[in-house]
Amino acid sequence: MRYISDLHIHSKYSRACSTELTIPNLEKWAKIKGVDVLGTGDFTHPKWIEELKSNLKDDGSGIMRTQNGFPFVLQTEISLIYSQANKGRRVHHIVLAPSFEVVDQITEYLKKHGRVDYDGRPIFKISSDNLLYELRRISQDVEVIPAHIWTPWFSLFGSNSGFDSVHECFKDQEKYVHALETGLSSDPAMNWQLSQLDKFNLVSFSDAHSFWPWRIGREATIFELKELSYANIIRVIRSGEGLLGTVEVDPSYGKYHFDGHRNCNIVMSPEQSVSVNNVCPKCNSNMTLGVAHRIRELADRPQNYKPENAKTFYTMLPLSEILAKIFNKTISSKIVWREYNKVLRRFGSEYEILLNASKSQLREVTYEQVAEAIIKNRSGLLKVIPGYDGVYGELVMEPITNKELEEDEKEKLDESKQQGLSDFF
Repeated sequence: MRYISDLHIHSKYSRACSTELTIPNLEKWAKIKGVDVLGTGDFTHPKWIEELKSNLKDDGSGIMRTQNGFPFVLQTEISLIYSQANKGRRVHHIVLAPSFEVVDQITEYLKKHGRVDYDGRPIFKISSDNLLYELRRISQDVEVIPAHIWTPWFSLFGSNSGFDSVHECFKDQEKYVHALETGLSSDPAMNWQLSQLDKFNLVSFSDAHSFWPWRIGREATIFELKELSYANIIRVIRSGEGLLGTVEVDPSYGKYHFDGHRNCNIVMSPEQSVSVNNVCPKCNSNMTLGVAHRIRELADRPQNYKPENAKTFYTMLPLSEILAKIFNKTISSKIVWREYNKVLRRFGSEYEILLNASKSQLREVTYEQVAEAIIKNRSGLLKVIPGYDGVYGELVMEPITNKELEEDEKEKLDESKQQGLSDFF
């Protein structure tokens, strides 16, 4: 059976996250999005773990279920800030655990190195190799996945604080690293340019800071499982067998795809940055070098390289983002929500709309421009102005006019009347 999974989220106890991130809200919006399995986020935080234990029960397979039966996997993100090879390192890791008992042991270990009560994503002065070693001592079923591996400031390969190889980061523990999270600003095709990554499975998750459908599940990994269990998920992550592929936003949408300096409103491609020695032409300070630049620094293959065993990946933006552009409104405006709900009622979930609905089916319930945009989105054909230095990329799309809205509504009304006459006769 196929499962769309998002195993990297946060709780209301993480900084800059929605205060409405509750288990009921996560369950509700995961179903609306079409996510089948969700990470719990932040299991080291004392208040959040209390809520998790109150709301979730182990079904006997390491999957934690709500009262309604929706499945969660125990998950957190840990921030490591330390020095190695005379350089400051800042690396984030996703941690998956098989039980509340193991989570409690992980938390007790981390409390020896600092506090866990001030943030859902706690910070520790522990090296990546030592963290992995100690967590595996607690349980070999614990999985550590380097998070958003190309983000400039907090990641394995980050241009400002990262490493040049997985081995440099994890040393003798590298053999226990099985998967890498691509992050919003990169996709599998970009990662294929590095031969050193061939032995790792590429996964993608949302790193969501709220439950809204333009955040939760915006990136996801698709598993093929005979039975949903923690052991089966870990087996797929480690072996790659049953990993059907990933859902990725257009890398240009990510906040660190291109180089730039936000304060000066400067954005550049890697080639342009090199031509100015990576220095902002307005203020002469160093620009933040984005993911595309960093990948090219480490790549040993051409940009169009594709491995023989490459997994499928889908490039698409959340439906709300598309609707907001088409109607030229904010993402939370009434007209966007009205159209979102109208299409959702027909197809059941956003992923069913984005991945499977045909253009003819879409035209029955929404505007021609919306139907066409969804199909283009599915094929990765929508244009996005690249994000940079913490600024999201921007979808480029011609908005629908009031006249077009009126004409489309009239056409649908006429079609409805004709269908009614046909049925009558």
